[in-house]
Amino acid sequence: MNVDELLAIISRSEDSKHQFKANVTNVNSLASEMVAFSNSHGGQILVGVNDNGQIAGLSSQDMGRLNQLVANAASQSVRPPINPQTENIALADGLVMVITISSGISKPYMDNNGAIWVKSGADKRKVTAREEIQRMYQSAGLVYADEVPVRGLTIADLDQGYFEQYFKKQYDDDLNRQGLDIEMLLENMNLMRDGVFNLAGALLFAKNQNYRLPAFLVKAVSYPGNDIHVSEYRDSEDISGRLETVFKGALYFLTRNLRKVQNNQNVNSLGQLEIPKIALEELLTNALLHRDYFILAPIRLFIFDNRIEIISPGHLPNNLTVEHIKNGNSNIRNPVLTSFATRLLPYRGLGNGILRALRAYPQIEFIDDREGNLFTVIIQR
Repeated sequence: MNVDELLAIISRSEDSKHQFKANVTNVNSLASEMVAFSNSHGGQILVGVNDNGQIAGLSSQDMGRLNQLVANAASQSVRPPINPQTENIALADGLVMVITISSGISKPYMDNNGAIWVKSGADKRKVTAREEIQRMYQSAGLVYADEVPVRGLTIADLDQGYFEQYFKKQYDDDLNRQGLDIEMLLENMNLMRDGVFNLAGALLFAKNQNYRLPAFLVKAVSYPGNDIHVSEYRDSEDISGRLETVFKGALYFLTRNLRKVQNNQNVNSLGQLEIPKIALEELLTNALLHRDYFILAPIRLFIFDNRIEIISPGHLPNNLTVEHIKNGNSNIRNPVLTSFATRLLPYRGLGNGILRALRAYPQIEFIDDREGNLFTVIIQR
């Protein structure tokens, strides 16, 4: 970083990527700032700059002490340890140390007291919500939402007929004739543990999941015009049940509320959907399989005169971006669900569903809202 770049950052004041410190003497305070940057998107601590942007300046003696303090904080007061980079820049009013902390790959990071900090604007905040902590463990690949037990859903809640049909279709054999212990079979399939369904098992094969998982549904509304109305709508439905049932219900809601167009067919034809069905299937499948199930909120499906919106809880996981998914890259958030989806939904598991949707219908926009923790698909009509 050169002097002009440093002065440009200072002139813009503090933000979620830059923190100013006149000086640092407390290792624990510095560690908490490092933890916040590591748990967020990384950033820089500028030591030798007051909160108001005035240069406080440091001496060469300060630099030796600070480098040791940074090393101690990063290795002994941040868990797991991190590797920040330091750079000393000379200004007319003294030296400024720039401490650069990368976004961590082993989140969540903690301080010596076990506190988890994240950036919140220019400040930091302590994470206390269980769901937010779970998402951090999820991003590190340490826990997955679809493997979390659903208290109260046991073998008694299994949709026996549906599971038998699945077993016969998948293995070309009769479940009853095999004489298998179904509870043990479900545990071996990673759908149940100690007699309790996990989230994947409940969404795939339970019959009473709505009572225990009331938030995991699709709320679908078709509005007149191009905006949400408070009291007026054309069609509305809460679509719940097993994953396959929700998929089919949401797809039917879409197809019954979209126009049929002639598209060069003869007058006796039934017409074709204004948006190709394959694009709708791919986008709905993506919403159901890759949403964040740690967030207790429904998928929202809105149909307006000029567009369709599919709004899923949870932004894209880890460092995945919109450009990545448009190029066929993927990151599996719910591995158990996706492993069964190839047999229950039009899903191939190759990461190219978005590509197929775009090839069939290019007028699709993707919005990854990391602040609001939402992922929105907008399909122009």
